[in-house]
Amino acid sequence: MNIVFNPSERPTLGVEIEVQVVDAAGALATDTAATKLLSELGPQPGYKHEFLECTVEVITDVCQTVGHVRKELRSKLDTLIEAADGFGYRILCTGTHPFSTWTDQTVSPDPRYHKLIDDCQWTARRLLIFGIHTHVGLSSGEQAISVANSLATFIPHFLALSSSSPFWLGRDSGLASVRSKVFESLPTAGLPYHMDNWGQFQRFMRTLIGAGTIRSIREVWWDIRPHPAFGTLELRICDGIPTMDELCAVVALSQSLVVWLGDRYDNGLELPEHRAWTIRDNKWRAARYGLDAEIIRDEEGNVMALRRSIEDLVERLAPTAEKLGCLDELKYINHILERGTSATRQREVFAEAHDMSAVVDSLVEEMCTGSPRRLSREPAPNRS
Repeated sequence: MNIVFNPSERPTLGVEIEVQVVDAAGALATDTAATKLLSELGPQPGYKHEFLECTVEVITDVCQTVGHVRKELRSKLDTLIEAADGFGYRILCTGTHPFSTWTDQTVSPDPRYHKLIDDCQWTARRLLIFGIHTHVGLSSGEQAISVANSLATFIPHFLALSSSSPFWLGRDSGLASVRSKVFESLPTAGLPYHMDNWGQFQRFMRTLIGAGTIRSIREVWWDIRPHPAFGTLELRICDGIPTMDELCAVVALSQSLVVWLGDRYDNGLELPEHRAWTIRDNKWRAARYGLDAEIIRDEEGNVMALRRSIEDLVERLAPTAEKLGCLDELKYINHILERGTSATRQREVFAEAHDMSAVVDSLVEEMCTGSPRRLSREPAPNRS
């Protein structure tokens, strides 16, 4: 099997977001909500079914800049929100729903998803989870493999910054991202394997396709994977992100980091890379503690605050982000570090209201406004 990587001339972007469709009471829709919404939206591109009928995937076209991503996603989300309102639905985006259960959900009509359930049974049936996927264009398969190996070192950074799934089936999981642990139960999900080169990736694909484990790259659900047809590296690490401001910050980090690593590869420079056991432990630390995690910084077992590591990364990537035109979006990460992520805000709302429906209401509002909910003691921004 010869898998050809379709090279990208520029570090283009593509973003896929899995949004939740909820009813007036805040519960996930249990009917054929996605089918109805997609029918209402008609043939316009950018919307598709996902695993469950309570989900619509919103997809950008190929974008050149983070600003282009913002403009396109905002327009598509506004169109979807308007269509949903006509059916009495509302839209939000987080890694899990605060209280709805997977046993109540309707599977989408796509035969691919029914095959997934038949193959994986319980591990697939409980996938009531929602994520963000970012594609960044690269010039070759060999470059994509080297960058992917290095990018795995930064999995805790992306997971912590996007953490938005503290609740599972109506209870606090104690984690910042329970979604990441639910997803890992699938046989081809979770941390990517370290690959020596593009040829080894082809051998991996040949083995699993020959054995009938997978049928295509679409069934390899690693946190990071090359996408040969698109000519991209796809980052699948992140929880659903409820606001456009935070989403664009993470997209800016994705593009800037991939480009920075790609430039180092092209210039024959060493790429940062942790051992597999360190990456695994750091991912757990980020899933458990979010931005408050301490991560392993070297193979001697020394640790550092994840917040500090992210601050250093933003500073290191600033010149690259400036060239890409996304410096402002990248610097917004500093606001996330100061304010906290959606996981923090959801717990704040529940602590105040003692009502999971109030958490949903706040998430719906954040999706509409595009900005995070302010603290009760936080002054309103000056618009003058």
